[in-house]
Amino acid sequence: MTRYRLTVEYDGRGLVGWQRQDNGLSVQQLLEEAGFKLAGHEVNMVAAGRTDAGVHAAGQVVHVDIEKPLPPDRVRDGLNYWLVQENFQSQVAVLGAEAVSEEFHARFSAIGRRYCYRIVNRRAPLTSQRGLAWGVAKKLDAAAMHEAAQRLIGQHDFSSFRAVECQAKSPLKTLDRLDVMRQGEEILIYAAARSFLHHQVRNMVGSLKWVGEGRWSPDDITKALEARDRRAGGPTAPPDGLSLTGVVYPD
Repeated sequence: MTRYRLTVEYDGRGLVGWQRQDNGLSVQQLLEEAGFKLAGHEVNMVAAGRTDAGVHAAGQVVHVDIEKPLPPDRVRDGLNYWLVQENFQSQVAVLGAEAVSEEFHARFSAIGRRYCYRIVNRRAPLTSQRGLAWGVAKKLDAAAMHEAAQRLIGQHDFSSFRAVECQAKSPLKTLDRLDVMRQGEEILIYAAARSFLHHQVRNMVGSLKWVGEGRWSPDDITKALEARDRRAGGPTAPPDGLSLTGVVYPD
């Protein structure tokens, strides 16, 4: 049995998220069906993080065990072949594959996860970018959003930015980075931490949008954080603009 580490990207539009579910097609199902065709036996694809419905990935990391040893390039190309064959125009692509130790675990070996949330801030509605960004018509103050975002850096109880259905044992998380920057009509929000609570990034983005609109001040972000109550936080941003951009592992 050989374990392979895969780097995967996907377009989350129309998918129910990473994890297999009964109500629609998932990234995991697409990869495992392609893996079955390649390996000739059932495989279990384990991801570094379970992304929600509609969320994208540019650097998801997955591990899979295959009985027969195959060159990593053949694993990558074989999976991509079957992803396209079975789905005509695949929303999932394997960017790279490498053989790793059986001790490697895509989820439990990870020491950091990086996300980017993309807002297109313009009066005109989205067309070709629909589903790939959050279209916000009202002018946003990215500098104020960035100032407010710094109030969230460090270790905190993030209950105010945690989904009600979150199953994490503790609301304590350490946020390493939350930067907001404007590039033309786009506002990019970069978040990094060892791990995140369910909907944490999207809930932080929704609250920062209120700051950008002038509805909240940076002090309101601090008050929401200190309340430790989801009802004190801002809205949940749609999944469209969120992408898992990378996963960090020990050297």
